[in-house]
Amino acid sequence: MNISEYKGVWVFAEQRDGKLQKVSLELLGKGREIADKLGTELTAVVLGYNTKDISESLLSYGADKVLACDSKFLLHYSTDAYAKVICDLAKERKPEIIFIGATFIGRDLGPRVSARLHTGLTADCTGLDIDTETNNLMMTRPAFGGNLMATIVCGNHRPQMSTVRPGVFSRLEKDSSKINLEKIEKVEFSLTEEDIRTKTEEVVKLSKNIADIGEASVLVAGGRGVGSAENFSKLAELAEVLGGTVAASRAAVDIDWADKAVQVGQTGKTVRPKIYVACGISGAIQHLAGMQDSEFIIAINKNPDCPIMKVADLAIVGDLNKVLPELTAQIKAQKEKASI
Repeated sequence: MNISEYKGVWVFAEQRDGKLQKVSLELLGKGREIADKLGTELTAVVLGYNTKDISESLLSYGADKVLACDSKFLLHYSTDAYAKVICDLAKERKPEIIFIGATFIGRDLGPRVSARLHTGLTADCTGLDIDTETNNLMMTRPAFGGNLMATIVCGNHRPQMSTVRPGVFSRLEKDSSKINLEKIEKVEFSLTEEDIRTKTEEVVKLSKNIADIGEASVLVAGGRGVGSAENFSKLAELAEVLGGTVAASRAAVDIDWADKAVQVGQTGKTVRPKIYVACGISGAIQHLAGMQDSEFIIAINKNPDCPIMKVADLAIVGDLNKVLPELTAQIKAQKEKASI
């Protein structure tokens, strides 16, 4: 393989029902940084049906160009269709790097694409950078159950591929002045019904009335130290006065005190709110990996020596069943005072 033939950074722009997924915008932000370090072009690749609005949005969030693969066969995600289109395109155009979000779709698509392209894939990355000496992509991810961070390099094969969890990187500010329709290429590709072995007969959505913790600016999270599912109501009261959302550690989710959708950590979601209140959470490295980039961390715990207290900007040692009601009451009083 002549790796010098491979140029450019690609981001798979995942969309569902015509709505661009936030991880795609986060990857464009990081992809912009990586492309600038390499002095190359950042390309967003979008697959779907009637993708014009999505393509324009991708340009406004940092893409230099968009490869729009538009077909009725791409309306709903299927491994066969998406993998074939992306692999055929990658073999033809030879990108140096491909980023994919570590969503349910991305975790299915990424391994299939890398296998067909005979290259490596580093999954669930939390850090991406360029080795200035070799120009290789350095992909960092948790290893050994999150007890250490491993940096992986794919030096002899191209493209270099990684999946990245939502919430790890920041998106760029939207700049509509960067929308130039000439930068959107409608790609010609070969795809027929015979290429797709599974058929979508019906799409049924089951929705839960649960806020997306990845979008929240304030999170009040509880762990095993909360004591019971009923005590999570105290977290909800604090979250309400702060205009935030309740989250949980894996320990609380495992014992059914909270829904899996609000789990923070290595096996949950990665979040970066402005305020993160950790209640009764010891701070295992797996949990810290999901929230350590929060702007301001408040920890409430009886144990002053637990790991979460060492990363907190404000550590409160005490019984959360006493601290939380008092904290909620004082914030309420301050808000009422300010509104007078």
